Amino acid sequence: MQNENDYRRRDSGDVSTRLTYLLIGGGIGAILALLFAPKSGQELRGDIADATRKGIDRTREGARQVGARAGEYYEVGRERASELYSSAAGKAGELADAAREVARSKSGQLTAAIEAGKQAYSEEKRKTETSVIGSAPNYSNEPES
Repeated sequence: MQNENDYRRRDSGDVSTRLTYLLIGGGIGAILALLFAPKSGQELRGDIADATRKGIDRTREGARQVGARAGEYYEVGRERASELYSSAAGKAGELADAAREVARSKSGQLTAAIEAGKQAYSEEKRKTETSVIGSAPNYSNEPES
């Protein structure tokens, strides 16, 4: 079975090689037929010029089509990029607004916390001063009443 598969593989390679040589030979034969055809040099040059012009025309048409497609692809890409940019800019604006709002709310809480801390400090200071004044040592020789 293995030998049969190897033979088929080699045989298909031979066929493709033979076909390639046949096509190359046909092309060379066609060129030689044109060169040695019983036409005058002027007719042959005219035929070659016509074939060249047709090839150039086909090439130009193909280039025009490729250019048109490239222009269409460019426009589609540009529009898509513009849409993506607008979308990203909108999202960035929304995020910035949300961040500002959070900062405002947090700054209000921070301010309230600072004020509460100041008030608590003032109350403690006043209590401490009052207790210190009331229990101040008496350095005079008079007894306390």
